Amino acid sequence: MNVAQILDQLEKDPDFVSHLTKWRKEPARPARYAGFPEALNPKLVAALQRRGIHDLYTHQREAIEAVLAGEHVCVVTPTASGKTLCYNVPVLNRLLTNPEARALYLFPTKALSQDQVHELKHTVEDLDVKIGAFTFDGDTPASARKAVRSAGHIVVTNPDMLHAGILPHHTNWIKLFENLEFIVIDEIHHYRGVFGSHLANVLRRLKRICAFYRSTPQFICCSATINNPKEIAERVIEKPVRLIDDNGAPSGERHFLFFNPPVVDMELGIRKSSVKEAARIAKQLLMHDIQSIIFARSRLRVEILTTYLKKAVQDLNKSGDLVCGYRGGYLPTERRAIEKGLREGKIMTVVSTNALELGIDIGSLDVCIMTGYPGNIASTRQQAGRAGRRSTISLVIMVASSAPLDQYIVNHPDYFFGQPPESATVDPNNLIIMTSHIKCAAFELPFVEGETFGLDAHSTRAILEYLAENRILRHVKDKWHWCADTYPAEDISLRTAAPGNVVILDTSDNGRVIGEIDLFAAPTEVYENAIYLHQTAQYTIDRLDLEDRKAYARPVVVDYYTDAQIKVDLKVIDILKQERLAKADKISGELSVTWLPTMYKKIKFGSHENVGWGEIHLPETTMHTTGYWIEFPENAGEEAELSEKALGESLHALANTLRQVAPVQVLCDVTDIRTHAMVRAPFSDRPTIYLYEGYPGGVGISDKLFTHHNRMLDAAISLLASCTCKEGCPSCVGTALEVGHHGKRGALKLAKLARAE
Repeated sequence: MNVAQILDQLEKDPDFVSHLTKWRKEPARPARYAGFPEALNPKLVAALQRRGIHDLYTHQREAIEAVLAGEHVCVVTPTASGKTLCYNVPVLNRLLTNPEARALYLFPTKALSQDQVHELKHTVEDLDVKIGAFTFDGDTPASARKAVRSAGHIVVTNPDMLHAGILPHHTNWIKLFENLEFIVIDEIHHYRGVFGSHLANVLRRLKRICAFYRSTPQFICCSATINNPKEIAERVIEKPVRLIDDNGAPSGERHFLFFNPPVVDMELGIRKSSVKEAARIAKQLLMHDIQSIIFARSRLRVEILTTYLKKAVQDLNKSGDLVCGYRGGYLPTERRAIEKGLREGKIMTVVSTNALELGIDIGSLDVCIMTGYPGNIASTRQQAGRAGRRSTISLVIMVASSAPLDQYIVNHPDYFFGQPPESATVDPNNLIIMTSHIKCAAFELPFVEGETFGLDAHSTRAILEYLAENRILRHVKDKWHWCADTYPAEDISLRTAAPGNVVILDTSDNGRVIGEIDLFAAPTEVYENAIYLHQTAQYTIDRLDLEDRKAYARPVVVDYYTDAQIKVDLKVIDILKQERLAKADKISGELSVTWLPTMYKKIKFGSHENVGWGEIHLPETTMHTTGYWIEFPENAGEEAELSEKALGESLHALANTLRQVAPVQVLCDVTDIRTHAMVRAPFSDRPTIYLYEGYPGGVGISDKLFTHHNRMLDAAISLLASCTCKEGCPSCVGTALEVGHHGKRGALKLAKLARAE
């Protein structure tokens, strides 16, 4: 059976069709070709033709010509549109004319790096010239590292390794830096928020070292479809780029289905498990030998789905090896074997976290199932692009969960299909992140008087003087030298803004490190008696030592997880923007947030019922960050016909809803934003809802929330009005237990009050 027959079968299934909120057919699109540029080396053209590439798509030719003309470029086309050739062709073309030239490729994950080197080596073999293309990451054996430094024409790595393993040791990489002509940054849309802010600063250090070795590399960036690729590329590399986004690659006919599982408890708004529904649909595909990928939102869900499907396939008297999981935590050799099995058709179904959202070559799959909304339009499009890579008919099914964001999207499919992808956010000048990298840069090369690092010379000098006062740098004549004993890059994780992480140790296995968590999240994630989930294994935390930055854990088997309850104290430090609306004010500014975990709830897997609680004994944590907030008039309760108690419940309910719909408007994760509601905020003595960033200093999300105020409130109003529950449920404002019996109705009134006319 093929995909067309499966579609016909689904269309005739009334039970399945009754739970669809959208069936959208996207027509096939033919390829547009443009030939090879005349400036390319004939030897390279011949090698490409031997590999079956007899013509270039229009966007490939445009990108290659722009690079050959010396421009910095950003190529933005969908998954499987051949972006790899946009940088490999000009790089290899240059190496054929200048064997001393060097290129540095940056990918966000090790898996993607390995995949690209594999592809590159095949092209180099067809060229029949000596061009060294090597990965340099944490998995590179020590014995091979010297060879990579000396013989690597193309060095493929990730930002983390560039930050901690290459830049601080630039004197070992003289050949690379003296001859560096190209820096390729693939999947640049992945570098948003904290990670993107870190990458921008790592590139500032890289350009500084290149200038020291008198090289001026050219940047080639590639991105999946986001709303502001040119802006993000220019903010990250801090150079003007040429945007190339006219996709010439073909695509097959695609059917996009939004499936909302049936309600099992109307009053509580609880639906059938999205995991079980996804497994049920996937089992049908396995019965008919249709190759598919299932995306799950967490590692735990990946393992649960894989378990369900392995049992299902064995019940069909087929091999359990036809189904595999794929996520972080698997050994590199395991991941390579799974990728190969998919390419060769030996694995029929792979269940993955978003690790396979990026462009790793896994061959041509027919169906993509998403277990829950991936969080934003850009990621949804990326995951959908994993199906139908052969210009054949493909099927994409998004199975919604009961979460508010999922319910908003599944019940507003026209919003999803009518909106451009979200805009990514990067703030390279986040003070904490930038200061960390100035320390790293000073370790690599002394700063000289008048030098700038992202900011103007005066601001850069102020940071250098601060570091000198704290005896991290030494100011001698016109230079600032590193003088501390520590090695700065080791203490900085590019994936968080916190200064250093808390490591989680398994006390039953000689203190083996099983994970890490940033310092600001530790008190709410790994407190004493918390249940910590890692690679589907459960651990209980026996002790959290914040001073030594260690959490001590041991394995347990329980049927619940824990959720911390936090007391938050919030102070306004500075107002940056303020706008008076008809019935409220919208504001953005700097906040000081102090939170104290006070207790935790034990929540049963499956039913999500509360089965116990415990106290948390930890000191307060204070963070300076940025936020966006809505100040209601003092008589908001009267305006909305709410008592003081009902007003408090309604503010809390609306805060929950806004936190869930905000990521739809801004390319971020729900966990990037925190909320706090006050009936009488001390700063203004008015009812206020705060949405603040969960990172010290913020990374620009709150500014976007301020800009998208109306769109966000419209989304909240629509979600609240369309939800079928009576008094609030997990699909809109949270449970009635959390927001009381007035929360939902009051939240809807307040949202309408806060909306600008």
